[in-house]
Amino acid sequence: MSAGGSTKVVVAALIGNGLIAVAKFTASAFTGSSAMLSEAIHSTVDTGNQALILYGLKCAKKPADDTHPFGYGMELYFWTFVVAILIFAIGSGVSLYEGVEKILNPHPVTDPWVNYLILGVAMIIEGAAWTYAFREFKASKGHLGYMAGIRESKDPAVFTVLMEDTAAMLGLAVAFVGIAVGEWLNMPVLDGVASIFIGVILAIVAVILAVECKGLLIGEGARSSTVRGIRAIATATVGVKGVNELLTMHLGPRDILVTLSLDFTDDITSEDVETLISTMEREIKESYDDVTRVFIEAQSQRGHQADTQGSLAV
Repeated sequence: MSAGGSTKVVVAALIGNGLIAVAKFTASAFTGSSAMLSEAIHSTVDTGNQALILYGLKCAKKPADDTHPFGYGMELYFWTFVVAILIFAIGSGVSLYEGVEKILNPHPVTDPWVNYLILGVAMIIEGAAWTYAFREFKASKGHLGYMAGIRESKDPAVFTVLMEDTAAMLGLAVAFVGIAVGEWLNMPVLDGVASIFIGVILAIVAVILAVECKGLLIGEGARSSTVRGIRAIATATVGVKGVNELLTMHLGPRDILVTLSLDFTDDITSEDVETLISTMEREIKESYDDVTRVFIEAQSQRGHQADTQGSLAV
């Protein structure tokens, strides 16, 4: 999926969450619902998070310079990791606090119809944003399953928004049930219980996002299908005896670094090796648009093994 697609998903979610947050805060102040206040905080955190992701997308586009010769693509990974921390610390933390406070000091919700109205409108808006994010994610994951798609994805902007929107939809359902059942049974404490459940949902989402973003931050390789394809190109090249080592790393969602150590046959000249390397680099980049840098080293298998064993010994 293109960077433009990621940006559109984030912008759509930001606008929707911003409008919903205002409506939820108004409803919470009017009715005194703890669950609605938790939902308002949730939407506010999501709005701020999407602003951070947009900032990360912008920073990631900066060209490489002397201090960052491989570019700024990992800026996006950093800011999405910050988003995960904010969801856990603010969204989940405040929701849990509000829930416990309401359980310890229960008070009935006034004019619950206001909450139902706002929750209904929020479900429609969140549903539209979730559908858009889901379509983009489904297109990008290909044949992979949904959890595998999240694990394999190198574009945290889309799966972060999708998971935030999923948490928002679940939170709205929990808030609706908590307020409705609490009113029906005349048990205002259930409003606080709903707030705690919302906090737990946010905590789970935050942990999943933190784990995925951490993997990208410390350096994840390209998809296995991409690695196999690059290896096939190298081994199919006439003059290549074998692949000593093939390493890849994502420097951004669509920025893959490839390093190859190749053992060439003894019957070719150094000039032939230079020509083969140039041809191979061009073929790899043409076959995989996300590959932006290719470094190929000519080294005998014996020399490579000696270097590897020496590094392990040190």
